[in-house]
Amino acid sequence: MDCEATMGDTPTTNPMDLEQTEASGRGQGASLEDVLRDSLWARDLSPDAFENVRRHVVEKHVKPGEFVCHQGRSAVHWIGVIDGLVKLTALSPEGKSVTFTGITAGGWFGEGSLLKDEPRRYDGVAVCNSRIALMPRSTFTWLLDNSIAFNRFLLHQLNERLGLFISMVGFDRMLKPEARVARCLATLFNPYLYPNTTQRLKLSQEDVAQLAGMSRQRVNQALRELEDARLLKVEYGHIDVIDMAGLQTYEG
Repeated sequence: MDCEATMGDTPTTNPMDLEQTEASGRGQGASLEDVLRDSLWARDLSPDAFENVRRHVVEKHVKPGEFVCHQGRSAVHWIGVIDGLVKLTALSPEGKSVTFTGITAGGWFGEGSLLKDEPRRYDGVAVCNSRIALMPRSTFTWLLDNSIAFNRFLLHQLNERLGLFISMVGFDRMLKPEARVARCLATLFNPYLYPNTTQRLKLSQEDVAQLAGMSRQRVNQALRELEDARLLKVEYGHIDVIDMAGLQTYEG
């Protein structure tokens, strides 16, 4: 995917509301059915359960800056990122924006709003051209009621996500800026939450600054230090990770 926008860009004026429009054609690469079949949550489904999913999940193609979901609106889909990158952000009543995390290829999100039957607490915005899978609430609920395997997956996913956010709070309070940036990038490679992430992260330095909750200038300095340590290589519009284990343990 060619990321033409960054997490710092403002969403388009008239965004396509993915949760209200109809399915579009499939894009290049693996078919939607193959993508679903390879998803971690689908691998232990019964044939009947998978067929129910296959019939109801639809695919969307989104451009940089378009919304995948909206803060404050009812959650009507469980959302998967087939390819590309989606940032989850929120805007306070005072207009302050915060980026919680990025969802990369293979990641599914939004189960919390569906389980609690509450409006979404964040916007989902495409950072680059992305393929998105949408599972209707009714199908998600049917899996909860009929599939032990799916419930087991959700328990693991919620546990992994909780652990991720706890660790991010710890990074913010205990680590030096360089180490915070290193761990922030490493979180995007969680094999359970984002099983299809590649070594090339299509993130700009502004994107990393938003994810790490730091100024762009400070992130630029941190990325140069990490590059000098041969942990990654910064290129225009993307970052190539060279040493994942090094990022996960970097102390500065």
